[in-house]
Amino acid sequence: MCQPDSRPSRRALLGAAGTVTAAGLSAGCQASSDRPDRSDGPAPTPPVSPTGRYQAGITLPQPAQRNLLAVVADIVDAGSVRPLLAGLGEAIRTLTAGTDARLMGLEPGDLTVTIGVGPRLVRKVDPALPGAEDLPRFSREQIAPRARGGDLLIQICSADALVLPVVAAALLEQAGDRVHERWRQSGRRGPNVPVARGLAAPRNLFGFVDGIVGPHTKAEQQRHLWLAGPAPVADGTLAVLRRMELDLPRFAKLSVAEQEAVFGRRRASGVPLSGGTIASGPDLGAKTPDGRYLVPADAHARRAHSTAVGVGLMLRRSYSIDAPAPGLLFMSFQNDIRTFANTLTRMDNSDALLEFTTTTASATFLMLPGFDEKHPLGSRFFR
Repeated sequence: MCQPDSRPSRRALLGAAGTVTAAGLSAGCQASSDRPDRSDGPAPTPPVSPTGRYQAGITLPQPAQRNLLAVVADIVDAGSVRPLLAGLGEAIRTLTAGTDARLMGLEPGDLTVTIGVGPRLVRKVDPALPGAEDLPRFSREQIAPRARGGDLLIQICSADALVLPVVAAALLEQAGDRVHERWRQSGRRGPNVPVARGLAAPRNLFGFVDGIVGPHTKAEQQRHLWLAGPAPVADGTLAVLRRMELDLPRFAKLSVAEQEAVFGRRRASGVPLSGGTIASGPDLGAKTPDGRYLVPADAHARRAHSTAVGVGLMLRRSYSIDAPAPGLLFMSFQNDIRTFANTLTRMDNSDALLEFTTTTASATFLMLPGFDEKHPLGSRFFR
């Protein structure tokens, strides 16, 4: 993959176009000469390869792109899943390479498309496989039937928000009448705040830094994120998708100290109320001289803490939304669905943050293992 500081200028690329090999073109390091000149806009973002051991759009790129569009659909005929996924995978390759006419001249940049399948399809392969379980019902849910569950997730991410609906239209056209869209949601990530070397996290609509804790090292990701087996799901992961409305006016009426008590972290810095740095885990045993917990008993940082819940880490990815109402599109990736389910069950009991949220859509998906030219998307799972 080309590095940001070594990517040649567009004019240099055009001058060298006659000598670049087809392999270089397919790697995404060459800009097509028939695309409009966008040199007066933002600097181009480096491409992200769609192929490999894992699907792009989960741990790569880092930090995650600013914009997301999630499309949830049903598959009409379960017998058509294998060719459907293979066709989507091929379309993803041409779209991310910029060679697909359906882009209509737009630069793909750092575009990633990540595909997941829902529990109904997983159960048809093997009901014992990870991803076969539906999410349980939780409190504070007001979910219409079509906004719960689904067979197919198309997650599209890019630094350029203009690309997202164009790519979604291309992929749905590729799928044709084999899929029926249930719902879709676009979202954006706030400005990134440095957390640690090579790691940043955005602010959410409440003004707090979101997604600080997670499996960020390769060792943590192998332990908590990627599925080790069985063979059909190895190198995939499990995703949870939840859309939430946020009661911003009521939260804004709280004092800063009260808001910080809800989260268990400082609003300005992201540092836990128990002290340390933004990257520090909260000290759940730390108390004031008079015996009160520095991180309140109902603070989100305590109720959702993996150690307190007794589960692994989840890679959390949150996007702010303004329609159908101001809120949050929450995504988490983990290799055990109990990581999310047990965490939310514990939060349901007494997490102060949930008092300001209402969930309006919910689904879980098996995010398929990676693919390449020789191994089409989904071919390891649907045989």
